[in-house]
Amino acid sequence: MAIEKIRELAEPAAKALKLELVHIEIAGTRSRKIVRIYIDKPGGVSIEDCADMSQQMDATLDSVDLFAGPYVLEVSSPGLDRELYSIGDFVRFAGRQAKVRMKPDFQSAKAFIGKIEAVEGDEIIFHDRQAGTVRIPYSGIAKANLKVDLEEEFSRTGRT
Repeated sequence: MAIEKIRELAEPAAKALKLELVHIEIAGTRSRKIVRIYIDKPGGVSIEDCADMSQQMDATLDSVDLFAGPYVLEVSSPGLDRELYSIGDFVRFAGRQAKVRMKPDFQSAKAFIGKIEAVEGDEIIFHDRQAGTVRIPYSGIAKANLKVDLEEEFSRTGRT
């Protein structure tokens, strides 16, 4: 419930700063919470983007008093190996390398590593390095992350 309230508050702040709200998580202990907000934008986020979002959210979270005790607010980029949180993320990152871990009850492989080819309905079309092209039901995915392709990253930034 707290995550949804934070999302309601963070989405307009991110939009005003021309940022994408990627994910929110709450960690820590009962007496000392850690609120993590992940943001992104085309070309990646800067330290200034994180600071701006942190400033906006710090005042907002203090005003709604969601937590009984103190909390720490962390705002950061999801990183190059960002987690894929929704089927929309798979659509967005089609063509990119990823690692997909399946839920324990999934009857095929436990994990796939390769390229996201496309999304059709609720299935991810994935080219696994070993199994070839497979259709993965989104409901069977436990966790998925982009894989860093260093050659691609260096070519994108102009480094060799």
